[in-house]
Amino acid sequence: MTERLIEVKNLTKHFLIKGGFRSINKVQAVDNLSFYINRGETLGLVGESGCGKTTVGRTLLRLYEPTSGKIFYNGKDITKVNMKPYRSKMQIIFQDPYASLDPRMTIGNIVSEPLDINKTYRNKKERSDRMFEILDMVGLSSEHAQRYPHEFSGGQRQRIGIARALAVRPDFIVCDEPVSALDVSIQAQIINILMDLQKEFGLTYLFIAHDLAVVKHISNRIGVMYLGQIVELYTSSGLHKNPMHPYTQALLSAIPVPDPEISMKKKRIILQGDVSSPINPPKGCRFHPRCFRGQQRCLDESPELLELEPGHFIACHFPG
Repeated sequence: MTERLIEVKNLTKHFLIKGGFRSINKVQAVDNLSFYINRGETLGLVGESGCGKTTVGRTLLRLYEPTSGKIFYNGKDITKVNMKPYRSKMQIIFQDPYASLDPRMTIGNIVSEPLDINKTYRNKKERSDRMFEILDMVGLSSEHAQRYPHEFSGGQRQRIGIARALAVRPDFIVCDEPVSALDVSIQAQIINILMDLQKEFGLTYLFIAHDLAVVKHISNRIGVMYLGQIVELYTSSGLHKNPMHPYTQALLSAIPVPDPEISMKKKRIILQGDVSSPINPPKGCRFHPRCFRGQQRCLDESPELLELEPGHFIACHFPG
């Protein structure tokens, strides 16, 4: 039986913001999410900007405290416990390789800082050996250890971010759009590094992105988010072959095809209108204002995420 490393049940995260005179509004960034990630697999999370993907990852690591719901690591409820024992087991690779590294620290100190905090070495030699070993894993040399972040390109900085996350030998890593700020050729290098490291160390990933082609390449399963909720969850190949939710179908239709003849025959689904505000989401199905299959039931009743076939979960009243 496959072991579940990460599981969330009814995870909700709301942010309070000031509105007008003495009024406080609530941003419903993540609303009632439930999913699991098996040990050694990659779960991709895709959706438009602002749908709550990054908030899911950060709340899962308790960088944001959840408003409600449960978070389980290896079967243990970590929703309200002291996270210090789990910090070395759960790490994150941030989206922006330029803002996530301290410009005043050398690369060696950046990668070694998690070792210092968790006291995972006995002497300075063991510390430096471990740091050089990690740099080598991500394609950097020992000569880079004495340099500063401004001396590196975006792709090299992201390698440093990966090295920092690997320093304490974690089991689970949240990859928060780790290639979105990089050139396409560099994206492939970073993705290959992540996949090689996963095979070598049995890592488990939550891979957050908005590029479905990238997510398909690295993920075992893909969850599609819209306005704080997962609307479809299925295997990577199955989702591309048989999307059932209208939002998933629209996203897949927007993927560019390099063959001009196929591209001309391909039917593009153009969604009308804009994404609703997470401060005041629509009643019923949150996607109904833009849906091309919407009916009265969609306005009145919010669909549950149900398993229509083995492993294929859809939140839609009229899937197909």
